[in-house]
Amino acid sequence: MMLTAISTIAVLLLASSSVTSASAEVPSWIKNNAGWWADGTIDDDSFVQGIQFLVREGVMKIPPTTQGVSSSNEIPSWVKNNAGWWADGSIDDDSFIQGIQFLVEGGIMKILPEQASDVAKQATQKTSSDKSKSSGSDSVIASLEDELEKCSEIKKSYKRLDCEKPIKQEILVHTYKTGAELFQVGPINYYWFGVNSEGNEFEISPTGQPILSVRMLAENTSSDILGLNCTSPAICNYDVWDGSKSFKYSGMDFTSGQINLNPGTSKEFNILFGPNIGYGGTQFEYDSSKSYEFRISEPFGSLNIHLDLE
Repeated sequence: MMLTAISTIAVLLLASSSVTSASAEVPSWIKNNAGWWADGTIDDDSFVQGIQFLVREGVMKIPPTTQGVSSSNEIPSWVKNNAGWWADGSIDDDSFIQGIQFLVEGGIMKILPEQASDVAKQATQKTSSDKSKSSGSDSVIASLEDELEKCSEIKKSYKRLDCEKPIKQEILVHTYKTGAELFQVGPINYYWFGVNSEGNEFEISPTGQPILSVRMLAENTSSDILGLNCTSPAICNYDVWDGSKSFKYSGMDFTSGQINLNPGTSKEFNILFGPNIGYGGTQFEYDSSKSYEFRISEPFGSLNIHLDLE
């Protein structure tokens, strides 16, 4: 594999987190792509091309990393294993990134200088915003955060993750239900904080590419197992509409094209509209004179949600 391909894959993997104080910023749906790459669903070239586009458009922002020098340009097989484990939540960000940083510092993986420049300032922008969602006056959140703090005392990473996951999910669901707008579509409740909230950003990239991120929580209120479906950009029950044209996603985190919800359960999902990185997507376009809507068209119901893009 070419060294440039290795360089860009390193950019992706390093973008997920950092064991240093400079945290990275990366859409959560990248984990899905990392999983596909790990199991061979996406080949190296296709994966790398997509990541190069995202880095160039500023969708992914990476922290600076000290690089070593090496004559080897071969990616060890365990890197893909780690990508898969990271994607499915078997290992946490820090455990995964420590291994990747070892490769970068050893010179096996390199970050392209033009992609890694001027990101220190960007890397510090994502702080403890998740915590800021919860108010100190919310006794439910306060209680759950106390429980979460106790999990941090567990030394073994997999046991710590088992402890943290259900508590983090409770915090997430409570935050949505007490602060987001509710949209009922048949048996599914969609909760959304609106444009310009965390995970729902709209911006124009330095190259002029409009980029829209949509993050929602879906709750199954029925007694049946229900699925949210988006198997590909061309066959997806979620898109953006400007009154005359439909825009397909650039990336999403629907595992294998579907999110299955058991009765009474909830799941947060993310969809990105922006550069066309392949797989049948479309390039998102913005015209200030037009009105935009996020459309849901599932078998169990349909809904158009106005997007205030300014």
